[in-house]
Amino acid sequence: MRIVWTTDPHLNHVPVLQWDRWIALIESQRPDAILVTGDISEGDDVVFQLNRMSEAFRVPLRFVLGNHDFYQSSIAETRRRVIASANNNPLLKYLTFETPTRLTDGVYLIGEDGWGDATCGDYLRSQVKLNDFVSIEDFITSDRSNWQSQLQQQGKQSAERLRTQLQQLPANASDVIVATHVPPFCEACWYEGHTTDDNWAPFFVCGQVGDQLKQFADDNPKIQLHVLCGHTHHAGIANLAGNLTVFTGAAVYGQPDVEAVVHVQDGKCDVSLLRS
Repeated sequence: MRIVWTTDPHLNHVPVLQWDRWIALIESQRPDAILVTGDISEGDDVVFQLNRMSEAFRVPLRFVLGNHDFYQSSIAETRRRVIASANNNPLLKYLTFETPTRLTDGVYLIGEDGWGDATCGDYLRSQVKLNDFVSIEDFITSDRSNWQSQLQQQGKQSAERLRTQLQQLPANASDVIVATHVPPFCEACWYEGHTTDDNWAPFFVCGQVGDQLKQFADDNPKIQLHVLCGHTHHAGIANLAGNLTVFTGAAVYGQPDVEAVVHVQDGKCDVSLLRS
């Protein structure tokens, strides 16, 4: 099986010529499935873009959502519409609300949106001003004093959903691909070849998801975890343990690309990066 991984395509910013280039690039990799790790578009457009991709590729499309996918809407309403669309399209699978997907004997795919959850770095002293707070209804309609607790609650819910999926893995699991949008560790939050600092980490790391992954890796040393994420628009690889590796994908607005091909065969998976 060949799974093409792409992240942060931001399709609402993509002109037609770049869309056609992206479609041709993905098709050239002869995918059996496509994996998108968030920031597909924005809340008023994401369902249209998911169905547009489905019609273009005609292979299973597995995905999680990113923070931009909730812009111009609320978190709950966007998820409701995306779930409804996936229920009506057999090629779409919103991994955040699915059980583990068997790819071959021993290899499974799970996913969770994640959120910059204000548990890493220094939220109170950070100078970062995210568009999330003026573009997502949950924050627009809330007092600023509540934002930190809201971020932490989103991270907690993400960790709980991920823990459920990890617990549902069958006994024969040997390799697990974990798709998420937000890097789950500071060591995996890349920008121009460097990892994050305390100023950016509160909004670009989902620490509670990282805690779940690290605990699972410690408890299950024979299971290899391959985490694929995006959000930062800069690429890097972080080895958190002998059985836990995080691949962070790059992105450029208006120029969607292919990050890697995940080869699944004989009970194992291998992530072959395509970017230099």
